Amino acid sequence: MRLKKLAMAAGVAALTAGGLTLPLAGTASAATALKDDFNGDGYRDLAIGTPKANAVTVTFGSASGVGPGKAVTITQETSGVPGATEEEDEFGENVTSGDVNGDGYADLIVGAPGERVTDWASGSLNVVWGGAGGFTEGATVYHAPSADDERFGESAVFVDLDGDGHAQLAVVSAKKYWWYSDSNKPEDGYAPEVGFVPADVTLEGLTADQFHGKGVGKTYTYVLYGKHADGSPYTGWVDGGPGDIGYRSGQIDGNFTGSTTGAAATGDVNCDGYPDLVTGQADGNSVWVFSGGSTIFTDEMEGMHKVTQDSEGVPGATEAGDRFGASVAVGDVDGDGCDDVAVGAPGESVDGVWGTGSAVVLKGGTSGVSGGRSYHQETSGVPGVAETGDRFGSTVRLKDINGGGRADLSVAASGEDIGSAADAGAVTVLRGSSPYLTTSGATSFNGSDFGLPGAGISFGTSLR
Repeated sequence: MRLKKLAMAAGVAALTAGGLTLPLAGTASAATALKDDFNGDGYRDLAIGTPKANAVTVTFGSASGVGPGKAVTITQETSGVPGATEEEDEFGENVTSGDVNGDGYADLIVGAPGERVTDWASGSLNVVWGGAGGFTEGATVYHAPSADDERFGESAVFVDLDGDGHAQLAVVSAKKYWWYSDSNKPEDGYAPEVGFVPADVTLEGLTADQFHGKGVGKTYTYVLYGKHADGSPYTGWVDGGPGDIGYRSGQIDGNFTGSTTGAAATGDVNCDGYPDLVTGQADGNSVWVFSGGSTIFTDEMEGMHKVTQDSEGVPGATEAGDRFGASVAVGDVDGDGCDDVAVGAPGESVDGVWGTGSAVVLKGGTSGVSGGRSYHQETSGVPGVAETGDRFGSTVRLKDINGGGRADLSVAASGEDIGSAADAGAVTVLRGSSPYLTTSGATSFNGSDFGLPGAGISFGTSLR
């Protein structure tokens, strides 16, 4: 393995110059309120991470949705992005976004936990600056604040940690949680004052929301998930706030929730004004919903609700290998003001075809999630056909990318074959509608549409 020689300062690498010009989807405005509008045109953009190809493809939102005609692919070979592409980097393993430099444009935040740095911890996090002309302002790379870390950049979020109105980065590695000051400078990274992650846990993901109440002055709670050394799921939490980080933390019992596949999302699925936590446990073919409010993350843990394919109104039936809960997403599909839940079941068999996969949309409402509809490649209007091992539903994402006021569903099929290229992967986008998604105008694309290599890359491993 070739190790990179990077100039280190307090364990981080410095900003590089350069830029990448992206096609604009419309007239840019430096006043977007959207965390994922990279060019400021008022539409949310879809970022697709393909770590086996060390690439992130950004597809621009527009009134007609997203597709190859309005997109660009970013790698570590892109001008202005630090580093060089190496097979083990896993650039794009996770992707998030936020206005890190405060210029009014969302920035692309990309994890590369497999990155190797000479005489330092493994892993990196790249922030590629958005702007009116696209990604033309270069990027900054972050490395672990301490040399004893591993797989820094496993996941990240960009929200207001301390409740002062300024958002900052929080990053997890395989073993640690890091947070940054309001400056968001790479050298200003800190560990919690009190360690709360069990020593035997390997972390895989991170999410955050204002579970105890939304609005200015309300703090975020961060949810970390992964697995214990014995393979059992781990889900922990830590409150942000103006005080010492780490003192207010705990663990949700792995017997009834958790994820070994990186599945967690947030949104208000019971319409009570509090964000709720949704986690997937693929090994248990289940999804758990935890109602936000004063009782979330307490000993009583009121408002817990388990959903399986044997639950009333949920399509299908629980079968070994379905992996229902391998991916989850939350968003308002029908525009009724209540968030809905999308659940990936990439091991699902359809019409006797093993492992072709499906995605299930569960309806949100005042009584929580109930009922649902299943979508797969034998659903009328969905591109493609059911084939063994397609794994449709390996990743799901809900967001309004066409400005229609309803969340659209993006679904990855990590095992999709494209021609003779096995497991090349593909992403399908279905538009939000009432009462459920519509397959009218559905679109599908794959790595070859963006110049990526074919076989084995599993295009769409991460979606933002």
